[in-house]
Amino acid sequence: MLVIKLGGTEGVDFAAIVRDVAALQQAGEPLVLVHGGSAEANALGEALGHPPRFVTSPSGFTSRYTDRQTLEIFLMAVRGKVNGLLVEQLQQAGVNAVGLSGLDGRLLQARRKGAIKIIENGKRKVLRGDYTGKITDVNVNLLRLLLAEGYVPVIAPLAVSEKGEALNVDADRAAAMIAAALGAETLLLLTAAPGLLRAFPDERTLIRRMSMAELDQAMEYAKNRMKKKVLAAREALEGGVGRVIIADGRVAEPVRRALAGHGTLIQGRV
Repeated sequence: MLVIKLGGTEGVDFAAIVRDVAALQQAGEPLVLVHGGSAEANALGEALGHPPRFVTSPSGFTSRYTDRQTLEIFLMAVRGKVNGLLVEQLQQAGVNAVGLSGLDGRLLQARRKGAIKIIENGKRKVLRGDYTGKITDVNVNLLRLLLAEGYVPVIAPLAVSEKGEALNVDADRAAAMIAAALGAETLLLLTAAPGLLRAFPDERTLIRRMSMAELDQAMEYAKNRMKKKVLAAREALEGGVGRVIIADGRVAEPVRRALAGHGTLIQGRV
């Protein structure tokens, strides 16, 4: 079982990933795809006069502040455009993909945060009216049903609250939760970087292998969005996933290259 998370940043080559996925699926590899869509959501927000607001938590993690209008823009861009076009590309490549979000069939259930603590201009603040959440449960039976029938689930990073509200969730951590729930051997996080860099942005400092025990130190190297990927790697490994690979989604044959040893390989407990 392989769970692949496609970064939503500019530069990630979805077409190359689709070709690799088609080859793997035709060879009998069970696959689940999880995708982001930050670039599309940002562009749509700008066009609609409601640009994104990114905030930093006291622990140093950056995320999108999601008020109700931002949530609806995110739904349009990510569940609508990105998910739909990705499913279209997969269908054209001969893959019978099913587009979903965590809202569908309560695939991803989450606890709404409501209010978030941030650091802004050196001061601690609390923002209310937030529609983000932390995933608490995965409807793994729905995924297994689709996989057993030969479909490839393609999942947008949205979840449903206990009250039925749509919530924005982190795509890397959603992929980690899905991989753990499925008992996946590998979680592959494809992004616009060759992997985890010891001295960002110098790509010559790529860390090729590390153990789960080294993840605390890795958080010191991780910059910007890479912090969430390191956190997702920890959550996946703690959930029983065998290995996590953070690799470059901008290159030719990105999935095959990552599985062949390119990128940062993080091993679980042995």
